Amino acid sequence: MRLLPSFVVLALGLLASANSFLSPYRVHERRGHTPVGWSYSRKHDSAAVIPLRFALKQSNIDEIGDYLMAVSHPESEGYGKHWTAGEVFKKFSPSVESIGAVRAWLEENGFDSSRAKLTRNRGWIEVQATVEEAERLLQTEYHVYGHETGQEHVACDSYHLPEHVQSHVDFVTPTVHFDAKISKRSGSSEGIGRSVGQPGNGASPKTTGEIQSLLNQLETCDEQITPICLRALYGLVYEPLAASKNSFGIVEYTPQAYLQSDLDMFASNFSEDLVGVAPYMVSIDGGYAQTEYTGFDYNGESDLDLEYGMNLVTAKQQVTLYQAGDMVEGASFNNFLDAIDGTYCTYDGGDDPTQDAIYPDPYGGGYEGPEDCGTAKPTNVISTSYAYNEADLTPFYTARQCSEYAKLGLMGVTVLYSSGDYGVAGNGGYCLTPDGTYSLNGTIFNPSFPGTCPYITSVGATQVNPNSTVYEPEGACEQVIYSGGGFSNYFAMPDYQKSAVEYYLTNYYPQYPPDIWNASGTSRAFPDIAANGANYVVAIDVSGAILTMVNDARLAVGKSPIGFINPTIYSAGFAGAFNDITMGGNQGCGTAGYTASPDWGTPNFPKLLAKWLLLP
Repeated sequence: MRLLPSFVVLALGLLASANSFLSPYRVHERRGHTPVGWSYSRKHDSAAVIPLRFALKQSNIDEIGDYLMAVSHPESEGYGKHWTAGEVFKKFSPSVESIGAVRAWLEENGFDSSRAKLTRNRGWIEVQATVEEAERLLQTEYHVYGHETGQEHVACDSYHLPEHVQSHVDFVTPTVHFDAKISKRSGSSEGIGRSVGQPGNGASPKTTGEIQSLLNQLETCDEQITPICLRALYGLVYEPLAASKNSFGIVEYTPQAYLQSDLDMFASNFSEDLVGVAPYMVSIDGGYAQTEYTGFDYNGESDLDLEYGMNLVTAKQQVTLYQAGDMVEGASFNNFLDAIDGTYCTYDGGDDPTQDAIYPDPYGGGYEGPEDCGTAKPTNVISTSYAYNEADLTPFYTARQCSEYAKLGLMGVTVLYSSGDYGVAGNGGYCLTPDGTYSLNGTIFNPSFPGTCPYITSVGATQVNPNSTVYEPEGACEQVIYSGGGFSNYFAMPDYQKSAVEYYLTNYYPQYPPDIWNASGTSRAFPDIAANGANYVVAIDVSGAILTMVNDARLAVGKSPIGFINPTIYSAGFAGAFNDITMGGNQGCGTAGYTASPDWGTPNFPKLLAKWLLLP
């Protein structure tokens, strides 16, 4: 009986083989444009060997949204009854049928079991193939592309799979995917440490002018945001009661790193009990607080994330810093996800080597240990202020990663991502053109990812308007940065936000041609919430700190963490728990962007706390 699974795989493989002779090839993925900075170099050598990897489909993945709603919607009987990592793995593991179908197809094309290897986690099937073999197998042509930094990359414009195999494979690498450049919240000048594939290309100061002195009075919050400004804006007056049970995580990607001397300087002015206190660092794939390169481009954003985050949750609550990637390879969102959830290393084959850093470092000089997989416990709230352009990645790739955020939500984790800093434009102010390429003169809106994923909470940016005080309503951020936001081109509108988006489109319909934005009325809208993001503060960590304090109060009375918050904050029961933002917009792509409207706003901590404490 112990051999039964092998016989099942064999039978399924034979069945797939019998069908494959009649199965036509179909385009599986196609790349619409070459990313900014890359250009065609040459046809790839047909004798060169490339590591083909086939990412297997997950079981039950189409239902993951329903499972998540069952533990996240405030009216659900299962609210707060989060899953264990083991339950997540069991529910979504790839099927025996998928493994058998792909193996059989590969074997009939000359890749027997000695060449086609199922990875230990059962997520990938790997094949070392020559370019000639790969081109024949996938009905494509491989090219070498060069980047302005000198880096080279192997890719094709599109590839094909047999119809009977397509339903078992999410994507194949290397194919249409490029090393996506993860952008920190605001771009900076070119320099060391900002090569393609390394997240962390610096940030510009979010201020309207030079600081002449430390301003810490409420009367000057329109010029310089300090912790007391934020506490006044959002009513955050709270001392943790269950800090040992709670956790708040902030993610940084090497070479971005904090300097303890900077944290201490900030603390000496605004929170003396934090002088000398460092975040609890979790190193992922060789990540560390590097000091080889210093300056705002390398330390600014990480410093700000931690300075404000640690202050707002107070010295009583430890802050976890997830520092991902070494100085050579850097890291991607997926490398981080691997480390905090071992099940992700098996999901759809785990990492995509054309998007995600591979460890041990294949190029030498970097981290030589094993890739971290399930080695770091996820905190209750995780905030990240990096983002891709949605158009940088394929729908299959974004769907795969978005599903992982849903799995974290199932386990009770709140995942926050910045909505971006360039209004309706993409990173660096680039917009899309009709042929799918990027241009600073483009007119088509360029949404960010993961902000468009319906299973994360996207955080926009606001400002204390010039010559206004914290006692007056804020406006959408229009100083130095413009809050990212808009409508996804990949993801459908989730049910939890339909009522809010329908209201917006009915009363504030954007007067733009439908060919420059997704005017279908059926796509995911973002951001979900907002917080002050002007004059040096980081909106994502303000929101994270506030939600961490809500978790503290719930844990103190024996309740679960709030987990995925979107179904709750959009529900009728939470009406009035946010401060409406009705001024400003998020210009970009030659337009004024979208206009701020009621029902999109900043957190009111006392009201949110009271409402969440009433939930089970």
